[in-house]
Amino acid sequence: MKLTRLMAAVLMAAGVQMAAAQKIKGSDTVLPVSQEAAETYMNYHPGARVTVTGGGSGVGISALLDGTTDIAMASRSIKFSERMKLKKGGKQLREAVVAYDALAVVVNPGNPVTNLTRQQLEDIFRGKVTNWNQVRDAVTGRRGEDQKIIVYSRETSSGTYEFFKTSVLNEKNYMAGVLSMPATGAVIQSVSQTRGAIGYVGMAYVNKRVKAIKVSYDGKNFVYPSMATGRNHTYPIIRELYYYYTADKESVVKPFLSYLLSDAGQRIVMKSGYVPVR
Repeated sequence: MKLTRLMAAVLMAAGVQMAAAQKIKGSDTVLPVSQEAAETYMNYHPGARVTVTGGGSGVGISALLDGTTDIAMASRSIKFSERMKLKKGGKQLREAVVAYDALAVVVNPGNPVTNLTRQQLEDIFRGKVTNWNQVRDAVTGRRGEDQKIIVYSRETSSGTYEFFKTSVLNEKNYMAGVLSMPATGAVIQSVSQTRGAIGYVGMAYVNKRVKAIKVSYDGKNFVYPSMATGRNHTYPIIRELYYYYTADKESVVKPFLSYLLSDAGQRIVMKSGYVPVR
């Protein structure tokens, strides 16, 4: 310990700036790109230490409120009540949009349904439609199989859960029998293994084990979630991904945040399957 302090003192005396360690916590959606960016950033800045953990947007914001993280990753905007708690604690909130995400609705690859409207999704996730043979593909007209619909969702602390409820369900409640998953990977696994399953995940998580469907909010234009449709915002279920921090930590978080928002950082955003902010 004494040697470490002595080395730090020598470096400071020599004018060498030591990078501060920082903690980033929150949204599982933002987690992959943050981890990738942190690893690359630390390769370029050997003295820096950036630790990134998930748990959900609500978990990250709670950690920001109690001072146990420097940055809260969130796939939803911070709530008014959360803002007030920070203000009551004498903290000034800072917000940065670091990427966009197209939220994909996924079904089992064996499901013949490929196109759904927002209203059809609302009916499914609210439990008004319970069998795939009640669902008609909005473009082909083909009905689904005689198969019970198994609805998967994220848990209530997830920003993805909140955003889907707002954008797709128009703030209405999910069905009582919805199966809540603790992480996006669990949604992918469950949908891939269950013939009648449906769920939603960030676009970066879509793989060959599940099938993303085309969605329409106007009943006419059905759009597949992709980098192109995310960038031109023609895919309807698109959201901002946030970093939240407090003004007193700005000097700590700024170097990494600036890197993530730079051209190099935004290339990592695209490589990770997210939509860059510019």
